[in-house]
Amino acid sequence: MAIETVSPAAFLVGRVLFGGVLAFMGLNHFMQADGLAGYAEMKGVPAPKLSVYLSGALLVVGGASIVLGVAPIAGAIALVAFFVVSTPTMHDFWSVEDPEQRQSEMNDFLKNAALVGGALVLLAVGGGSWPLAL
Repeated sequence: MAIETVSPAAFLVGRVLFGGVLAFMGLNHFMQADGLAGYAEMKGVPAPKLSVYLSGALLVVGGASIVLGVAPIAGAIALVAFFVVSTPTMHDFWSVEDPEQRQSEMNDFLKNAALVGGALVLLAVGGGSWPLAL
């Protein structure tokens, strides 16, 4: 189905919600860099503070790109890259012993899997004309 056949208003609201939440998450990487870097270090991420800043930039740029409809293919690629790297690294539920923590990590893993799915859908339609581009 071509993007032009869907409701322009629903597409706009959907991409504002999707991209806006992800851009906000990216801003949080900058506002909470020390805490997130500590968590990344605990997970064995090399150069944890730099990794937090780089991942935050991917989320901000990718999310804003989706919201604005500007370079949506590049934005979707940035989001897919973030999720493909961060999800198995940060939410490795299979290696967690505590059942409650394992469930929490699995929930976050599955949430991120759904978000990468959404980014892939946007990547698939990103080459077309985005109705109501801001």
